[in-house]
Amino acid sequence: MRVPFKIPLVLIVLISFVSGCNKQQAATPLVGTWELISATATEKDSTYSTFNPKQKMIKIINSTHFAFLNHDLNRDRQDTSKAGFTAGGGKYTLVDSVYTEYLEYFIDKAWENNKFEFVVKTEGDTLVQKGVEKLEKLGIDRVIVEKYKRVNE
Repeated sequence: MRVPFKIPLVLIVLISFVSGCNKQQAATPLVGTWELISATATEKDSTYSTFNPKQKMIKIINSTHFAFLNHDLNRDRQDTSKAGFTAGGGKYTLVDSVYTEYLEYFIDKAWENNKFEFVVKTEGDTLVQKGVEKLEKLGIDRVIVEKYKRVNE
């Protein structure tokens, strides 16, 4: 008599476990595709624009990884060997407004396996990230501010 009672109980536990495994991480406001619209860097007491309107850069963020792609808009599209292109990516974490990129892939290997921490703010279709790029071995130590607009899907 007890066997019929145990079977429904086991089925309920099994269904609860399986449905719990299918839950996805909640999407953050950062998830999506973003196009760079302005960028500055500050070194010592000097702030300057690093944004180049002759290039297009996008950043793609999903629930665990980021990637950025940047290419020269004026290069010869017929001769891809002359294409001005850079790309990178890796994992990231987001804790409150602190967004940390772990750069695993980059066209310049000297930048790989470094951590970059930013404070991020989203407002509507705009993402602003501000943080320090510091690579002692390359002599880089600057504060960067990048502003992106969400790419409509």
